[in-house]
Amino acid sequence: MTTFTSKKTAIVKKAKALFGKQVDMIVRQEQKVVELVKNVGEKLSNLAHNPKVKKLTAPIQVFIRMIKAHVTGHHELEYSTLGLIVLAMVYFISPIDLIPDFLGVFGFVDDLSVVLAVYAKLKDEVDQFLEWERTQV
Repeated sequence: MTTFTSKKTAIVKKAKALFGKQVDMIVRQEQKVVELVKNVGEKLSNLAHNPKVKKLTAPIQVFIRMIKAHVTGHHELEYSTLGLIVLAMVYFISPIDLIPDFLGVFGFVDDLSVVLAVYAKLKDEVDQFLEWERTQV
């Protein structure tokens, strides 16, 4: 029987196979990371009218805040953590993936599965960030 952890790992591996080289390039250039966050924000605003999709994009909002805190130097991320977050975001905005985005909500199923798999894989780091974020208010 396949476990959730092995499914999560398989999903992330597939995403890395598609976008690994692009992610490596983006992570090495802060401006590219900032541009990626902007593009993800634009895609999220385009989805704001769909309440089903909007609820599922909460992890992406956390990833955006994590990257912004990292870029501004307020909350440093490990290189591997940043790489996984960038991978999830690249997969989310890319029109080239397993299920094309033009298929509506169904087109976002694979995007969100990658995002949720990365979110689950980084649960400890996300929890640490959210705790740090609560102390900043």
